[in-house]
Amino acid sequence: MTEHIRLMTREQLHERGLSGRQIAASAAGGTLVRLRRGLYVHTGDWRTAHPEGRIVARAHALAAVSATRPVFAYETALALHRQPLYRARDDRVHVITEDGRPGAAHGVVRHRGDVGSDVVEVDGLLCTSLPRSVADMARTATFEQAVASADAALHTLFAPRDGSYDVAGAAEFRAGLLQIVRDSAHGIRRAERVVEFADGRAHLPGETISRIRLVELGFHRIRLQVAVPSPSGGSFFVDLALDDADAFGEFDGSIKYTDGRMLDGRSRAEVFDAEKQREDWIRGTTQRRYARWGWSHLTTAAVLGERLAAFGILPPR
Repeated sequence: MTEHIRLMTREQLHERGLSGRQIAASAAGGTLVRLRRGLYVHTGDWRTAHPEGRIVARAHALAAVSATRPVFAYETALALHRQPLYRARDDRVHVITEDGRPGAAHGVVRHRGDVGSDVVEVDGLLCTSLPRSVADMARTATFEQAVASADAALHTLFAPRDGSYDVAGAAEFRAGLLQIVRDSAHGIRRAERVVEFADGRAHLPGETISRIRLVELGFHRIRLQVAVPSPSGGSFFVDLALDDADAFGEFDGSIKYTDGRMLDGRSRAEVFDAEKQREDWIRGTTQRRYARWGWSHLTTAAVLGERLAAFGILPPR
């Protein structure tokens, strides 16, 4: 998720034969992206990177030109912790400081706060710990952004690949988040709502936002990553069980059909065929309605409701 984008200094570009005028022309013409004074990246690398990767690159660029080591926080810290973000702004980084006037500088948002022992080093950069970063997001970000970050952290820590979920460990982590939040001066109530809603069984931000929209529609009995026995003797896992409507639902991000790591050597056609066979088996053996949706259906609860209604899936009256 946070692929490395190589930074290039002006000196390195000079060594490659580019003059100062050529560097300036490349930055103006779009073949180089200037992140900080004297620091650049190739435009192609920048455009193909995920937002989290671009945020990490900006953090490294700021650290390279700073007189003192900045402590990155909020969504910047989460990107450094290799966490997926929802609607992240990749044109700025967040830092936290115990003194000095908070506010925005060029591409930098400064926050005043006492980080104490909540600072760790990741890839040579200082940032707030994962719990502190999630707690800060819970206090200040939108509900969707904050829950996506809390879900992702819980999933990273307590959802191993075997399909199990460490409920006790997740509960302890959530209690720790609340303790961090309650030591703060503001945003306590909104953070408590986020922590109460968070569930690390959500694999991706799309599943998190799906759950939020489903609750907004009036669904109450929602289960995540529900196991359905497969014909091979193992289990298929369905993203969401809508028990109010005796139905299943899945967030279908297009990345599974384009990311080579998820294709696992298969063609897109093979992946589509496997998904269809899996879905047919689940429908046939459970006799439940089944719907898929993507990001375009999650803009509002009403849009998702229309998608579900097309499959005969309605929230309880």
